[in-house]
Amino acid sequence: MKESAEQNLQAKNLPLDVAIECLTLRDSRRDIDVVKDPVEEELHKEVEVIDATKKALQQKISQAFEKLCLLQEVRQQLSSDHRDKMETLDIDRGCLSLNLKSPNISLKANPMRVPSGSSTLQQWDDFSQFNKNLAETEMKAAVELREAMALTIAEVTDPSHTLLFHGRLVARGFPVGHVASPPLNLRDFLRWPRAYASPCPASPVLQTNNELEAQRVATDFAFRKRLREMEKVYSELRWQEKNTLEEIAELQEGIRHLEEDLRRKLQNLKLCHTRLESRTYRPNVELCRDQAQYGLTDEVHQLEATIAALKQKLAQAQDALDALHKHLARLQADIDCKANSMLLDAKCMDTRRKLTVPAEKFVPQVDTFTRTTNRTLSPLKSCQLQLV
Repeated sequence: MKESAEQNLQAKNLPLDVAIECLTLRDSRRDIDVVKDPVEEELHKEVEVIDATKKALQQKISQAFEKLCLLQEVRQQLSSDHRDKMETLDIDRGCLSLNLKSPNISLKANPMRVPSGSSTLQQWDDFSQFNKNLAETEMKAAVELREAMALTIAEVTDPSHTLLFHGRLVARGFPVGHVASPPLNLRDFLRWPRAYASPCPASPVLQTNNELEAQRVATDFAFRKRLREMEKVYSELRWQEKNTLEEIAELQEGIRHLEEDLRRKLQNLKLCHTRLESRTYRPNVELCRDQAQYGLTDEVHQLEATIAALKQKLAQAQDALDALHKHLARLQADIDCKANSMLLDAKCMDTRRKLTVPAEKFVPQVDTFTRTTNRTLSPLKSCQLQLV
């Protein structure tokens, strides 16, 4: 029974390792995604449930070991007393077989002396009765402990076994919660001490397999829900990224048109300046402020105003373009974080398949280190891997 409890304790290492591995993987989330979400809460609950179950089993194993030691000590004491009594019985039988014609009878020196260490008949009877009572008490306790351990193992492995176990107790006439001990033989105890060596005193089981399974289902559900939320946010961010890229392209095209208009206006302004400068070299009275002179001057003022307005619009457009680039950088950083978080959660879900798939059939579907996958992914998840 102790070995069975140890095997059940060993079996709890896998779900505990899986839960801790998932928590460790999720520690690699970045920036805003480092949040205490329902998935993390369920994982911590899962660790607590498994730890509580392991603690209950470990307590039973420790108590079983202590009971084994006690039974071995009682067995050794009974064996020693049994050998002494058998030796005494042989001596008394030898004395009973002596008669007047026995060849080995003779006079002895002071045969009526009292050897040191002699005991009275009452002491001999008390000692023998004590050993007998101690052995029976320990055997009865061991049987009760074995039944309690069987119940504990049934509860932490398969709840259906618990009902069957209770049914067997009732069928044997034992009230549930207290297991009566059938009469035991000391000679049998000396021959098979381990038959009575069992777990420890019955104690309430902290967690059952039902709780472990329910917690596993709750954690898997939280993972799936979180992945759906992340995929929805990821799709929204990708849509915003697409719109932002389109706006940047449109704004860049507008800036290009503004710059072309500005260059044309500058060329026109250069032409006007050149004409005005050339007209300053007219000779004598020809250097007059005629209609052409006034027209060129008005054109210069209009061009300068237009150029100033174009420069202002160009500066505003550049500022808007810079803001869009910064917004795009934030979007892409957030998209990268979401892709990383989804990949980590996908790896966690893949790792949790170990809880339902036999070890010999388990094949990882997501590679954490190379960020690759062993199965066909949806276009959305393929984009996640490309970003990472």
